[in-house]
Amino acid sequence: MIFLPDPAPLLYPLRAADPDRYTVEHFPHRRLRMTIDHEPLESVTPAMLLWWFRHIGETMPYAGGVFPRYTVWHPRDHISWNLAREKPGGGAGEGARFHIVEAFGRDPNKMVDSVDRVEKLDRTGIRLTMRVAGAQVFQLEHTWSQGRGRTHYVSVFDLGLRSALGTPVNAYLRKKVFRPDMDLAWIKHNVEEVGLFEHILPDLYAARRPGEE
Repeated sequence: MIFLPDPAPLLYPLRAADPDRYTVEHFPHRRLRMTIDHEPLESVTPAMLLWWFRHIGETMPYAGGVFPRYTVWHPRDHISWNLAREKPGGGAGEGARFHIVEAFGRDPNKMVDSVDRVEKLDRTGIRLTMRVAGAQVFQLEHTWSQGRGRTHYVSVFDLGLRSALGTPVNAYLRKKVFRPDMDLAWIKHNVEEVGLFEHILPDLYAARRPGEE
């Protein structure tokens, strides 16, 4: 049995997943794509989001103490984040590898433990990928665009090899790694964590170290 660590306090309301704002698509060879067009993030800018992902491995004041930022980002579901490999020149930018452990809905049967490569991280978004023998089996891309006092945020999750030869691999992924019962659980989780940016990011960004990007 897997035991999850105690969650951090939840200080802010979690957004609900609106079926009108997400899609789940199934493609040939057992490929999966999930897209979420999030409600806009008030008082959040793309610059703040870029800074967040560059410094996600640090701590922050929260609930009267000091917590890992990754934990605060989703106090219930997030378990741990580690920089498995730094980007060229150091840090958590393009070329780095993120080791992410989380359990959707705090359900140990819906746990993800993965090491993903940061293929893109700039003011327009972040793209994480996983490859096996050079072939991409997973991609998660978050795209940001600036509005008036808010940011439009879209998440696209792609799972599976594109060719027919990849069908057995995709079948394994859907049976053992990311089962169909995890699809809506991931959508709910992602909507919740993205929505929390409104509450945790503006003040944290305002208090960043001078000159820190």
